Amino acid sequence: SGSDLPLLRVRPPGPISAAMGARLHSVESRNVTFVGPEWPVFWSEAVGSNVLDVDGNIYIDLTSAFGVALLGHANESVLSGMDESSSFIHGMGDIHPPEPKLALLEKLAHFSPWPDAKVILSTGGSEAVEAALKTAALGSGRPGVIAFQGAYHGLTAGSLSATPRPHFRSLFEEKIYGGVSFAPFPDPLRDSSPNGQASLEAVRLALLEGAPNGDPIGSIIIEPVQARGGVRIPPDGFMMKLSEIAAESGVLLIADEIMTGMGRCGAPFASSVLGLKPDIVVVGKALGGGLPISACIAPSHIMDAWPASTGEAIHTSTFLGHPLSCTVAAAVLDAIQLQKIPDQASWLGKSLLEGLREQLAGVAGIVDIRGLGLLLGIEFVEEGGLSPDRGRGARIAEEALAEGLILLPGGDHGHVLELTPSASLTEAQAEYAVDTIASVIRRTP
Repeated sequence: SGSDLPLLRVRPPGPISAAMGARLHSVESRNVTFVGPEWPVFWSEAVGSNVLDVDGNIYIDLTSAFGVALLGHANESVLSGMDESSSFIHGMGDIHPPEPKLALLEKLAHFSPWPDAKVILSTGGSEAVEAALKTAALGSGRPGVIAFQGAYHGLTAGSLSATPRPHFRSLFEEKIYGGVSFAPFPDPLRDSSPNGQASLEAVRLALLEGAPNGDPIGSIIIEPVQARGGVRIPPDGFMMKLSEIAAESGVLLIADEIMTGMGRCGAPFASSVLGLKPDIVVVGKALGGGLPISACIAPSHIMDAWPASTGEAIHTSTFLGHPLSCTVAAAVLDAIQLQKIPDQASWLGKSLLEGLREQLAGVAGIVDIRGLGLLLGIEFVEEGGLSPDRGRGARIAEEALAEGLILLPGGDHGHVLELTPSASLTEAQAEYAVDTIASVIRRTP
């Protein structure tokens, strides 16, 4: 039904999932899916906040599938959009556009922070980041970029240049654009300076000195909250001050709202909650409700830095403006506003946060329980200090799976347990989730 509590018929992964894991291992590049004795389970169906696996186990999904199913799996708005466009499944996005492309662009422009917004559509988040970085380079006339330690902007060549984690970069370091300076993302738990001052000083220095390869800085890219980086929330005033520095320096500020946007953090865009004033916004994940679509959005005076098409688009792709994805995304935007998803995310997130803090008060090894809307994290450290307890978030996620909860670790060291549930999570499901997470944490070193 989407509102069920977990029901496990066999300990996951069950025999069918285990057999499928072995088959997958033989045909997929080994870099993609981790297959182990306790992981993964293979999904057969997903509705609301529930997932059914091939062995008949029912789970509560507290990831909303990487943040995509903010409205819930198989949401009625998404399904009706698919029904509406089910016989129109491809077009010529940048030549003879499908009508749903225009309808979505108009809705996105209206949803955006600017009255004169223009949009570049893509299929995945990394592609939208690529479009944003190109737009910023054209708009500023300077190719260099400032990004932040702990960031995750994607794994394509351009987006990877702004993603500092060695796990993703080390094999390709020589091929990655060298014009990105990395500033520390503020960490209120560990920073000796207040309100992220050390981070702001690093930004100022990079603006003065230029990028490592000598390129002048033309843009700053930042996630309002670092999601995959461990649900890192900046201190009060930091984003406002960063916006001022960007404006004073004439660089363009890109907000990567792929995880934080669409209402997940209690507002259409988390930037507005935290005082960030971007020049370019990137959205994805929840925008498609389960279908692949993303967007780079900016006011016209910035987007018009791109030359006009003379018949051959300068930045495009085969599936740009895909009619099925556009129809569903338009329905998602309507649902976000009609169902007041930002308000739902705000109160449900506060309820989860309060419950977790109450249940886990005084538990050794937890240094912080934090969240903004439906983006929450529990951070684990080694006892007696602030060193990350490496891999504990991953170990807890594995144990929680056996209790019927789908969770993911976060942070560079897997030391954060991340929750990004759907706004469809029921009160009973939320209560079960909090109780079970607390129980699993207490028994999982």
